[in-house]
Amino acid sequence: MKKKTNTASRAAVLISTTVLLLLGLYLLISYYSEGSFTGEDSSISSSREVGEDEIPSRFIPVYQEAAAEYDVPWKLLAAVHRVETVFSTMDTLVSPVGAEGHLQFMPCTWTGWNHPSCEGQGEGEISEEEKTDPEAIAEYGGYGVDGSGSGEADPYDIEDAVYSAAHYLARSGASEGRIEDAVYAYNRADWYVEDVLSYMYRYEEGYEEVELDTTAVDHISSE
Repeated sequence: MKKKTNTASRAAVLISTTVLLLLGLYLLISYYSEGSFTGEDSSISSSREVGEDEIPSRFIPVYQEAAAEYDVPWKLLAAVHRVETVFSTMDTLVSPVGAEGHLQFMPCTWTGWNHPSCEGQGEGEISEEEKTDPEAIAEYGGYGVDGSGSGEADPYDIEDAVYSAAHYLARSGASEGRIEDAVYAYNRADWYVEDVLSYMYRYEEGYEEVELDTTAVDHISSE
């Protein structure tokens, strides 16, 4: 009987260890889950709360202008912004895999995958001068857009980020009505598509405009 008891104990320990390892692996995958281009991560904690049915009023005109420019639904842009960085209220706008800015672009997607340093997940070794230069972006085939008219395309400028997201989504099918395809292209994960679409549909049914302290948004950087 003692031998059987020892065997049973070892089996129980082995099962418990296996379960813990699988749970740890699942959490790790969930934390670093990312699209093949954008590398978004929505697991970073938000510094303040924004309600499920709320959209910061400061951003709505930006969504609407970018949506009109690229023929995509503005509430889709709001939903992507919500899922990516909770309307830019995250403690940092740099994900663990290197996605940057208000709408979480990988540097190579923003600047262009034809940049000589771009490979793998798309973090690249791109200088800030190249990353924000519209001419360099055009040369390398990137999606970064100078939405603010400042002469630079900066992922940490809210207008540039929203216009660039609209550009990317439009090129991925949203301007042709293929919303789900476009969202999946933005981040190739089923959970991500479900989250974005659920917010977009929620906003279509009704939303509340709220004031957001924009001081942090206006001065946000990669630091």
